[in-house]
Amino acid sequence: MSFHQQLLKQTELNRMALLSTPIIQGCLRGEVSLPSYVAFLHQAYHHVRHTVPLMQAFRSRLPAGREWLAPALDEYIEEEQGHDEWILDDIRACGDTSAVRHSQPGVATEVMVAYAYDTIARRNPLGFFGMVHVLEGTSVSLALLAADQIQKPLGLPDSAFSYLRSHGTLDQEHVQHFQLLMDQITDPQDQRDIIHCAQVFFRLYGDVFRDLPLPAVHAAPRMVAA
Repeated sequence: MSFHQQLLKQTELNRMALLSTPIIQGCLRGEVSLPSYVAFLHQAYHHVRHTVPLMQAFRSRLPAGREWLAPALDEYIEEEQGHDEWILDDIRACGDTSAVRHSQPGVATEVMVAYAYDTIARRNPLGFFGMVHVLEGTSVSLALLAADQIQKPLGLPDSAFSYLRSHGTLDQEHVQHFQLLMDQITDPQDQRDIIHCAQVFFRLYGDVFRDLPLPAVHAAPRMVAA
């Protein structure tokens, strides 16, 4: 079994726990609201804006013998530039003109970002690939579907979905590249650290979704006997 297959197998339960969060399940049923979507975009901005700095920190701390990863990280860094600005454009297209750029992230988002920096600075920098696995893998499986489920009932313009739709498409390519990259990692400790961090990031990213406001679901009126 390749390492990428091991990574998928050993994080499957964690992935299912993330996908079972109420707001994701509700979205798949068509239970959506503008405040919930905007809240998601706010938190996405607050973690996506750290993607490039995190990868730059990872690259600067590559352990001895792992320098061969540098070109792949350079490619990631180049491709991730400006994605936080996409999210700000989406937020404005939803009619929200609040100063998101200067706002504070939710606690769950702040903790997830802090864990990523801690992994790079104090643990094994390669553990950051666990976050890549969680965010990009989730994006491929959910982003395009979620965009359609949200846009139709809310009547939002295409310009409100540049982040979800672009990421859903881009990350399909990224996941293929990620698989090839993971299968080149042969050190058992690096493999254990990546799997462990992926399991933690599934939990932390799930907490981000659990903190989002749920759409109000109106129950159908009950028939009253005469």
